[in-house]
Amino acid sequence: MISDRCKNIKPSAIREIFNMANETSINLGIGEPDFDTPKHIVEAAKKALDEGRTHYTPNNGILKLREAICEKLKKDNNLDVNPNNVIVTCGASEALMLSIMALVNKGDEVLIPNPGFVSYFSLTELCEGKIKSVDLDENFNIDVDELNEKISNKTKCIILNSPSNPTGKVLDKDIIKGICEIAEDKGIIIISDEIYEKIIYDKKHYSPMQFTDNCILINGFSKAYAMTGWRIGYLAVSESLNKKYNLIENMIKIHQYGFACATSFAQYGALAALKGDQKCVEDMVKEFKRRRDLIVNGLKKFFKVYKPEGAFYVFPDVSEYGDGVEVAKKLIENGILCVPGIAFGENGKNYVRFSYATKYEDIEKALQIMDSVFG
Repeated sequence: MISDRCKNIKPSAIREIFNMANETSINLGIGEPDFDTPKHIVEAAKKALDEGRTHYTPNNGILKLREAICEKLKKDNNLDVNPNNVIVTCGASEALMLSIMALVNKGDEVLIPNPGFVSYFSLTELCEGKIKSVDLDENFNIDVDELNEKISNKTKCIILNSPSNPTGKVLDKDIIKGICEIAEDKGIIIISDEIYEKIIYDKKHYSPMQFTDNCILINGFSKAYAMTGWRIGYLAVSESLNKKYNLIENMIKIHQYGFACATSFAQYGALAALKGDQKCVEDMVKEFKRRRDLIVNGLKKFFKVYKPEGAFYVFPDVSEYGDGVEVAKKLIENGILCVPGIAFGENGKNYVRFSYATKYEDIEKALQIMDSVFG
């Protein structure tokens, strides 16, 4: 009775690790900030509830929030986006789903960084698209020339994620520009997952939409504002891309039948997040950097480690001690939850992903345990 498209999708290994957590586990597995949502955001949602803002909103989200998103895109990314070309979604996850479902037919090719976030692979398979892996080098860079060679007349889109989950890589401007030039030349669309945009330590974020109109920009509030459970995100497209393909109207059709609208009072919380003081974000990023330095210095004793430039993940090569699954199992048996790199694609098989979105003291304890296991 179950459809083939459902049976062919594997459960998320990340969620499986999350479900294994107990009170004694040190959770370095899940990508969720351990901070509470800032108070002014919570208060805005409470106020919306008190004012009875508990009904359907427009499918694409309340206008004030879409306008605030456009103001953010102008201020942070130097992009001119019309509020009518923005959809407020149930998290960045839904924005990814809408983008892929609106673009990909059976047999269409989707270029995906490997290793890359689990949803990119599964959503492509759900749409019966064909995955074409974009191999990363040892520093998790994309070779633009190699990417270009993978493109065929069946290629529909490229998914980019900078800063990256699971690698923590922030792509350089010249690489992003090079990929944008290919997208322009070949007439394909970049789906740019920018959910970790605010969590960058030593580099600068560049959105592909700064260099090409052939881009769907995806972002949200879960990571930067510690709003994972609120399920609020957004996507944006340029005026010219929307006119060419009627993208927003077609994505709204899927959104209408699957979700109708993002949660009303959560949208008012998101509005407060954008309009309010951004010191809460700065403080969280400062703490993430402190944790990054701790875990990188600790892991270097055992594994080959690329120092992450953004997000809150470190993705060491653990092959000296076995493949990623073997090492992850050993750590989980010793009370440290982590995710084997194979969950992020075949090229991650010798890696393990650790999230440092958890308390500094817990990371210290985890490193002490690792020292007893691998030291």
